[in-house]
Amino acid sequence: MKTPELNLRRAGPADAAAIKLLAERAYAKWVPVLGRPPAPMSADYAVMLEDHRIDLHEVDGALAGSIATRLADGFLFIESLAVDPDWQGRGLGRALLGHAEELAREAGKAEIQLLTNAKMAANVTYYQGLGYDVFEREEHPNFGMIIHLLKRL
Repeated sequence: MKTPELNLRRAGPADAAAIKLLAERAYAKWVPVLGRPPAPMSADYAVMLEDHRIDLHEVDGALAGSIATRLADGFLFIESLAVDPDWQGRGLGRALLGHAEELAREAGKAEIQLLTNAKMAANVTYYQGLGYDVFEREEHPNFGMIIHLLKRL
């Protein structure tokens, strides 16, 4: 599948509500699997925009995908990757992850880290197919088994 060309812009405070709606649409399929909404569905994006970078991909003025990142000691952390259901399966997630790799390299970071819920097994498989390795499993009292993944650049 051909990776789409990104039409990115950096999100600002006025985008918080649209980012939340995108996350709700993108993660809704996981509610029955987890028995509750995944964390990105309840995140406060206005607050997140204060210390995270969120890049938005738009198609004809409509928000199709977003990636929220923050720089940490030695790595770039992906807080959230959201692709509108109408755009899933077209390579947009892969393109957004590629963008995160570029951001990490530009910042001099040697790896990218992210996490996902173990019950979202398709996500673990997806990330592993893109070169991410599981480096930790953590039982969280509210979220169950969390899988930590990393990709060395």
